[in-house]
Amino acid sequence: MQKTARTLTVAAIASLTLAGVIASTAYGQMTKKIFAEGVVSEEGSITLPKNFRTDYTMLGAWSVAGDVDTGGEVGLHVVYAPRSAVDGYRKDGSFPDGTVLVKELFKGKTESLTTGEATSAAATAGYFVMVKDTQGRFPDNKNWGDGWGWSFFAADNTTQATTKDYKAECLACHEPARFSDLVYDYAYPVLRN
Repeated sequence: MQKTARTLTVAAIASLTLAGVIASTAYGQMTKKIFAEGVVSEEGSITLPKNFRTDYTMLGAWSVAGDVDTGGEVGLHVVYAPRSAVDGYRKDGSFPDGTVLVKELFKGKTESLTTGEATSAAATAGYFVMVKDTQGRFPDNKNWGDGWGWSFFAADNTTQATTKDYKAECLACHEPARFSDLVYDYAYPVLRN
């Protein structure tokens, strides 16, 4: 009788352990699957969100100054995020896990208007997408690290990111903003109450 009870106990423990492993694996896959849904694949590939111009909140814009001898401004960068990211930032002072930031890059068109020299957005030059990852979900993917996923998309190919290694291609521009989680948040007035 003791041998049978012991066998049943070992079998029960093994079954529970296997069930736990299966549940843990399923949860891990589900967590990756629903993380930044529609933007990040289970493997960590980032895509450009559809309808970000209409579905996201504009955080702010940057004017990229050109050489005075070549006619002034050379580009505009407009940055967007989901409204939930703005609300989370206003509440906690940081972007929540899964936040997607989209920076749309435009070539600038500078002209003389009645108000003076003005630069407006012309052709789209590309898109830069960052995804907040507080859990380090993709440690073997070279486009993930320092708490973010990083990807650049050329204007003529918005389905395939060109970024191969964020440390070599992205980090240098963001390093001066290390103190604010690698985002120049001071330029986005909508984040302030």
